[in-house]
Amino acid sequence: MKAAIVQTAGQTPVYGDFAEPVPCSGENRIAVTAAAISPLVKSRASGTHYSSSGSLPFVVGIDGVGRRDDGRRVYFVLPRAPYGSMAERTAVPSEQCVALPDDLDDLTAAAIANPGMSSWAAYAERARLKAGETVLVNGATGTAGRLAVQVARYLGAGKVIATGRNASALRSVTDLGADVTIPLVEDEAALEDSFKQQFAEGVDVVVDYLWGKSAERLLIAGAKAGANATPIRFVQIGSVGGSDITLPSAVLRSSAIELMGSGIGSIALDRLIDAIRGLLQATTQGGFKIAANPVPLSEVEQAWLSDDNTRRTVLTVQQ
Repeated sequence: MKAAIVQTAGQTPVYGDFAEPVPCSGENRIAVTAAAISPLVKSRASGTHYSSSGSLPFVVGIDGVGRRDDGRRVYFVLPRAPYGSMAERTAVPSEQCVALPDDLDDLTAAAIANPGMSSWAAYAERARLKAGETVLVNGATGTAGRLAVQVARYLGAGKVIATGRNASALRSVTDLGADVTIPLVEDEAALEDSFKQQFAEGVDVVVDYLWGKSAERLLIAGAKAGANATPIRFVQIGSVGGSDITLPSAVLRSSAIELMGSGIGSIALDRLIDAIRGLLQATTQGGFKIAANPVPLSEVEQAWLSDDNTRRTVLTVQQ
């Protein structure tokens, strides 16, 4: 069968032939129709993500949409290695397949599942978001961050604050439900003042897609907001802004900040799948918007290099 294959660590996937998957007991064979490129897919392919197996060669892709042998249309996640989602067919444990709503098309489902799940799981499983609470999305201009704003609104957030580096993209987030936008300017003192003003008014949940300097300023500003400020549940999801921070110990001792992560390992797999199921069922009803660019699987090499996380690149397979 045809697939996107990583032959050597750090290599761009190439389009080629790979052995057909033979389902084991308890697995479904999936005829893939769509699978999205994401930062997680790229980091696992390069071997730098903490969940990478390190075995070579393998088919890239952690999730996608397709049809089981019985014709049922499903979203699936984490195929059995060395198979991935970016192939004509793959093998997936049956409990990791989710039936798709009839009103949700393959392209949208494949594009939205991973980035949308990141915030849905963070809100529902880690932060335990309550209706009426205030949410701050750090890094709201990327695909996942834009969905995080929309999902927060759908789940009942009373106020949504969005941060981002791209000023024009940040302005567009107001149309998705953000009440306040904060540009991530280079002036750290000015940025901290902007954060402190919001924390003084009360921020219940922070979902952070950036880490790095902006997360440092957020945590420090949250601590400086004082004892009368709302306790903050800070959920770390991505590290586009840097993999490390310098955090004074007094930030945690002097505040009611709860610092936690959300991702593979911090949430049980069955709960992550439940989060995906909830997201997919809500996508049409909630009117969630995501920009998706369909590209044939055969063009994976060019698509891999040109993907920039402003639109979700979805590899499509004709069955």
